[in-house]
Amino acid sequence: MARFQAVLLAVALAAPLALAQRHSLAGINPDAPEGRSLQQIQGEADEAKKLVLLEQFAVQYPKDENLAWVYDQMIGAYAKAGQSDKVLETGQKLLAMDAEDVPTAQACLKAAEAKKDPALVLQWSATTSAMARKVVETPQPAAADEVEGWKRNVDYAHQVDVYTEYALYAALVQSTDPKVRIQLGEALQTRSPQSEYVPKLSQPLFLAYMQAGQGDKGLAFAEKCISQNQASGEMLLTVAQSYMDRKMPDKAIAAAEQAAQSADSNAKPEGVAEGDWAAWKTQIKGRAEWIAGVSYAAVDKWAPADKALRAALPSVQADKNMLAEALFYLGLANYRLAEGGQKERAGDAVRFSQQCAAIPGPFQVPARTNLKAIRAKYAGTN
Repeated sequence: MARFQAVLLAVALAAPLALAQRHSLAGINPDAPEGRSLQQIQGEADEAKKLVLLEQFAVQYPKDENLAWVYDQMIGAYAKAGQSDKVLETGQKLLAMDAEDVPTAQACLKAAEAKKDPALVLQWSATTSAMARKVVETPQPAAADEVEGWKRNVDYAHQVDVYTEYALYAALVQSTDPKVRIQLGEALQTRSPQSEYVPKLSQPLFLAYMQAGQGDKGLAFAEKCISQNQASGEMLLTVAQSYMDRKMPDKAIAAAEQAAQSADSNAKPEGVAEGDWAAWKTQIKGRAEWIAGVSYAAVDKWAPADKALRAALPSVQADKNMLAEALFYLGLANYRLAEGGQKERAGDAVRFSQQCAAIPGPFQVPARTNLKAIRAKYAGTN
């Protein structure tokens, strides 16, 4: 977070400087009406009145050689006043005059962000990035006295390009429309696959795929994130649940066990209370153990199913459906283990099956049936 804030601060500081330096007054003729207008603009201390004068100049003298400077001043004033539509309107006019004006493109991007318009953010992020990268790719000048200025321009353009990546990420996080989040996330991945914001996309973009009904695409994306160690515990859990629902137990087990491991290995984020972090870890691990246990049972691996589901029990008490399923498979697992020679497991088979049979739902009748069979085979077992 500190690095992120530092980048934003650097860009914020650099932008006004570069903007001011790019367009300067070509000269003022005090004997001409346009010259006197420019003098009046420069001498006006009231920002609102100055903006009115700038607007009047742009209308009255559309061919003046100082028009770019006027537009430049107007963009800054509009941005300060929160008039995003005016920033965009004037910015496009200035870019028509100077197609390499990176600061103006960035001002338009910030205006799009202020409007909270994802389509405009996407458009201006791409435009600004392309312009910034063109500056970054300019060769170093041969003249020694030009190198320092070239370096400043390249560094500034690079910062702006990073900002365009952040803009996409921020718009994605702020959007509630999964299709919009997918569009923004894919644009960032395509344009800047090595961006520092790409790993942060994993959870929100994956959820967007799932919410948009693009499950296959979501799982493919998740598998890529997992292979690159960019999957959060929540994402791994969602993936594991999806695999379990799709009757892919081996993959469900692997993802669930990774989720449990991530809960143990990840450091507590800054600003999160110890109690909240401990509760989160317990929740993640409990759910992961439940998915693993049910999936182990699906492939008749009774010992690991028993171990995982016992570990999951404390975390699923509040969810009666999950609790009933855990108890059902615990009863079945211990019955199978008893059949395999661990006769002492019969008592646990009865106990877990009894508890499951007391919970209304789809596992209640099968649990009662199993309970009768266990008691018939192991007479005298309570």
